[in-house]
Amino acid sequence: MKINKAIFPVAGLGTRFLPATKAQPKEMLPVVDKPLIQYAVEEAYAAGIRQMIFVNGRNKRAIPDHFDTAYELEAELAAANKRELLETVHSIKPDDMECIYIRQPKALGLGHAVLCAQCVVVNEPFAVLLADDLMVGKPPILKQMVDQYAEWRASILAVQEVPPEHTKRYGIVAGTPVNDRMMDLTHIVEKPAPADAPSLLGVAGRYILNPGIFREIANLPRGVGGEIQLTDGIASLMRREKVFAYRYDGKRYDCGSKEGFLEANVELALAHPQLGAGFREYLKGLSL
Repeated sequence: MKINKAIFPVAGLGTRFLPATKAQPKEMLPVVDKPLIQYAVEEAYAAGIRQMIFVNGRNKRAIPDHFDTAYELEAELAAANKRELLETVHSIKPDDMECIYIRQPKALGLGHAVLCAQCVVVNEPFAVLLADDLMVGKPPILKQMVDQYAEWRASILAVQEVPPEHTKRYGIVAGTPVNDRMMDLTHIVEKPAPADAPSLLGVAGRYILNPGIFREIANLPRGVGGEIQLTDGIASLMRREKVFAYRYDGKRYDCGSKEGFLEANVELALAHPQLGAGFREYLKGLSL
């Protein structure tokens, strides 16, 4: 089946970025000239997905407002003949893209956020994208994974190698390689200590999941941090069907951390077609 639905869990409070996130969602923090959530949505759209499902919480109105039509703004841009800016505003939500918003009533973890979208996904395979992870690749990371799903027809997790001291930040996987990028999973553990980690392959914020995951999540007890962990649901799913890990071709910026957010801004600014050259010259002139 074609992957046509993507879930964006956006109900988190973004406490690591306070006070910037006191009155706006962390997913709306800008990297150069676009908010984090727009990068993730554009990645899903480039992978052929047209239904975007946002699992949000209170005080997240900025996200639906961003993808909604801004009649006053568009009228003013049209009246001023600012056609390029008008096209930029229109491009945020193409006409063939549908946005669906679901409230997560309690902050019970990533697994619970995914389960909240079951009523929309029903029995289809779907993608999950974490906007905190800004991922850049050619082709885009999720497009690489959608192409793999077309071949394997099984759930796929994006993975990358992480430093031993960082295993406590990730779901860590192990398994049997089937080619240079794909691995048939045998183990997945949520945030293990380095001594307990089955490997150094950490799950990045991109997933393609078969709908059987909903049954597994619904029957889970609370896991690490007292939350319903998606990692635990995947571990349970592995007992019933194959799950693969995919070493993606590209780069991930951990924009859930201030360091990763700053790195993304600098590197994407340098790659920006209009800003890059001037910004590079500015950096050269700094006395560091």
